[in-house]
Amino acid sequence: MTPHSVLAAALLAIAPAALAASPAAPTGVTVTHAWIRWLPAGLPAAGYATLSNSNAVPVTLSGASSTAYRSVTLMRSRLAEDDSSMVKVPDISVPAHGSVKLAPGGYHLMLAGATRPLRPGDSVPMRLNIAGGTLQVDFSVLPANSTGPAD
Repeated sequence: MTPHSVLAAALLAIAPAALAASPAAPTGVTVTHAWIRWLPAGLPAAGYATLSNSNAVPVTLSGASSTAYRSVTLMRSRLAEDDSSMVKVPDISVPAHGSVKLAPGGYHLMLAGATRPLRPGDSVPMRLNIAGGTLQVDFSVLPANSTGPAD
C-alpha cells in the first residue's frame, strides 16, 4: 500500500464519524436582523440580531464563533447609576414562543481580532450554538452610525 492510499483509507474511515459529530441545526429557532456595527482601526465590534423561538420550551444561545474574528463573546451592557459597563454572560435564554433581541445597550456579541479587513457592506458568517445544535447566520456589516438593518 502506498502512503497516499493509506492516507485516503484513513480519511474515509474517519469521515462518517466527523459528519456524525456535527451538531444539527436547532429546529424552531430563527435569526433575523443580524448585523455588525463596524468600527474603524481594528477596534472590537458588536454583533446584534433577533433570536426567535417557536418551540414550547425555552432554548439557550450558549456561544458563537466566526472565521472573520478570533474571538466572539456573549456580553450584556448594563447601566447603573449613570455608569455603563459590559459583562460577559455564559448564555442567553430565548423564551418559549418568544424572542430575544441582541441590541445596543443590552445583550450582544463582542467581536474581537478581525482576521481580515471588514467594511460596511460586507457579510460575515457567524455560527451560533443554540439548543444543542448550530445555526449558520450571515451578519451584515453596517456603518458605525447605523441603528440596524432596514426592515
